[in-house]
Amino acid sequence: MAKLKSKWICTECGYETAGYLGKCPECGSWGTLTEEVQFTGKTPNAAANEFINTEKPKLLKDIEVDESVRLRTNISEFDRILGGGFVEGSLVLLAGDPGIGKSTITLQTCGEICKNGKKVLYVSAEESANQLKLRADRLGINSDSLFIYPQTNMENIKIQIEELMPDFVVIDSIQAIYSNNVASTAGSVSQIRECCNILMHIAKSKNITTVVIGHVTKEGSIAGPKVLEHMVDTVIYFEGDKYKSYRMLRSMKNRFGNTSEVGIFEMSADGLKCITNPNELFLNERSQGSVPGSAIIVTNEGTRPLLVEIQALVGTTPYAAPRRVTNGVDLSRLHQILAVLEKRVGLNLSKQDVYVNVTGGIEVDEPSADLGIAIAIATCARDVVVDSQTVIIGEIGLSGEVHPVNNIEKRLNEAIATGFKKAIIPYANDVPQNIGKIEIVKVKRLMDAISACVSPQ
Repeated sequence: MAKLKSKWICTECGYETAGYLGKCPECGSWGTLTEEVQFTGKTPNAAANEFINTEKPKLLKDIEVDESVRLRTNISEFDRILGGGFVEGSLVLLAGDPGIGKSTITLQTCGEICKNGKKVLYVSAEESANQLKLRADRLGINSDSLFIYPQTNMENIKIQIEELMPDFVVIDSIQAIYSNNVASTAGSVSQIRECCNILMHIAKSKNITTVVIGHVTKEGSIAGPKVLEHMVDTVIYFEGDKYKSYRMLRSMKNRFGNTSEVGIFEMSADGLKCITNPNELFLNERSQGSVPGSAIIVTNEGTRPLLVEIQALVGTTPYAAPRRVTNGVDLSRLHQILAVLEKRVGLNLSKQDVYVNVTGGIEVDEPSADLGIAIAIATCARDVVVDSQTVIIGEIGLSGEVHPVNNIEKRLNEAIATGFKKAIIPYANDVPQNIGKIEIVKVKRLMDAISACVSPQ
């Protein structure tokens, strides 16, 4: 007879222990161990015994792959981050904040895939069929090959998948699904791991593309064990500012395409619409006319160069400790740039508040934005303006030198296409001879860059 037994599992790494520990000895996280109750005894794991691979090894040269293994969504921005569409038999994890649009984008994807003559099963563990029907009517989705299945039991879901044999399956969401093989409640570490393992075996053995929607914690990480991200083939984060209408799909892991790729959408009453020219979106929010503390940079998001505006505000503080506030820029990076400005340029900001903002709500974390941030701060402090037709590209070293950046040709071509006339770039970067009509100014040090791009107000 099976007996009840309690164990403690770390939600970050899946470490198991018999008693509670404040700090996980495996990953070092505090307060992440949760108690789960399980049955002990000789209960066979049906999921482990059912999907036994009996295939024999094949030579790599004998395996044929063509474009038919890609399942295109007909949503250009979604296909971009996937590397050309879903790979058949892949398991994809889509995560994001509540209300960001995860169910909307997946339902739109289901509707587009059905137009290609594919059969789709949408498993809803959090909404009823009537609720999904209302959303589908709002999005204009009406297909004869889209099946809606409100269910939370993993075994019943597996039965329906085997009966229907769809080409595409959506699980919304994995935290609400439970398996009879695990005694703990839905959403626990053991349940998420077991259900995802079953879905992975189904996807690989039956060649069914599966999308799993996941929740995120208040820190922004995916809820559940970290092993969940290792089990899937692709991890996609759905990001966005709740005060703005556009959203970003960011590929954090992709076994079949480029990582760190970004797709940009606009949320409307009819669903999510692709934004094919994001530079228009970000640059349209610029202040009319040149003002001190504004600089345009070219940052890379995956394979896509984006032009965004960096804004800086420097003001005297009445307090002993000045404030350092960032939005879209890493705070530690700002501290490093301020130290270089003080030591190498002679700009004393020890008694002034410094605010740095990236317009459009985008996160800029690559080092090529250093030069633009430094110039935005310096121009605001000196009350001078940067030429509105100038873009700034470069990484700053601790000694004040400007380091080269990658993909300089692609960045410059994007600036030319957008209409910019001048570019401040690192001296060590080689510029192709066939570059378009743009004035190139190469700089070795931060002081040279500041002198080259400012003009009297």
